Amino acid sequence: MTDAPKPVTIHELLQRKPKGERIVMLTCYDALFARLLDASGVDILLVGDSVNQVLAGRDSTLSATLDQMIYHTSMVRRGAERALVICDLPFLTYQVTTEDALRNAGRVMQATGCHGVKLEGGRPMAATVRALVDIGIPVMGHLGLTPQSVHALGGYRVQGRDAAAAQRIKDDAKALEEAGAFAVVLELVPAPLASDITKSLTIPTIGIGAGPACDGQVLVLHDMLGLNDRFSAKFVKKYAALAEDVRDAVRRFGDEVREGRYPDAAHSFPK
Repeated sequence: MTDAPKPVTIHELLQRKPKGERIVMLTCYDALFARLLDASGVDILLVGDSVNQVLAGRDSTLSATLDQMIYHTSMVRRGAERALVICDLPFLTYQVTTEDALRNAGRVMQATGCHGVKLEGGRPMAATVRALVDIGIPVMGHLGLTPQSVHALGGYRVQGRDAAAAQRIKDDAKALEEAGAFAVVLELVPAPLASDITKSLTIPTIGIGAGPACDGQVLVLHDMLGLNDRFSAKFVKKYAALAEDVRDAVRRFGDEVREGRYPDAAHSFPK
């Protein structure tokens, strides 16, 4: 009998930073992929509101709902034994009032069994982060390109390219750390800026389009696997080409059905 895998904890992740041990995070939206990623050694499974684009076919994350996030996070949690499971709080579930944030994040934790939540924004969200942490809800921050603010940011563009914008992101990162966030995602920021922020914080940074100096990296699973072959970006490395594999498998299945070769005797019940 083999021992159960040792779960990843926030405490352990914090200890990795001074050791230079990198953190691996991927988005995940269902139990099957959660089981596969968990067995492959992924440290954090992020149930991103990107599910609204990747699986629901929407143009942005903005119409993701709390019920949608709870549904997918519950599935991921059931498939994960080792990895930390973090749920994105969707748009307008935490920005209006701190009471909304406490109620909605608490509902997520209670309904799904996840290990923490992620929210977007820096200094304006610091008091909300502190309130969540104070009642025992771990919080991961998200700075740089924040998809829930895509219209205000003028689209999906690299952030922090000028000195003033870079300083704002640095100040936001420090504010999140001081508020008690256990990690910060840095999305679409110049590599030197991400490096400076990473060095300035005692909590881990997790990059996506933020260069190699971050304490960890995250990609959208379906992009990394080449399943979402209609999307490409400079920062995405595709480690497989599964979209073509799927099309090929379905074509072969269709050919065999039309030609009467499937099911054959090996795939039928004689009695």
